[in-house]
Amino acid sequence: MNQTNTQVQMRKGLLEYGVLHIISRGEVYTSDLIDELTQAKLIGIEGALYPLLNRLNSAELVTYRWEESEAGPPRKYFSITDKGKASLKNLADTWKALVLSISQITKKKHQSTSITA
Repeated sequence: MNQTNTQVQMRKGLLEYGVLHIISRGEVYTSDLIDELTQAKLIGIEGALYPLLNRLNSAELVTYRWEESEAGPPRKYFSITDKGKASLKNLADTWKALVLSISQITKKKHQSTSITA
């Protein structure tokens, strides 16, 4: 099994949770979202983010507004919806349960499986 692929898939699985969490803190500009996710090593290329933002918008978990910019093209700012807040809470609960489950597994000591007669 390719460990790098497994790590990429794990990050992809957490990307929605991370994105919703960042947006839940307040309205956020796309490039700021990309910067934070890149620093956290959840995305390596920004192209991975746009399809997710479109899905979140279609699912009515986030909304956006356009704002004119003096320095270039208009900017898209994202904010979380009430439905998105509920989804974020569910993801947070799932994350806590997963961390607990993995902690239980990884904290167990190796058990000897030898059988004596």
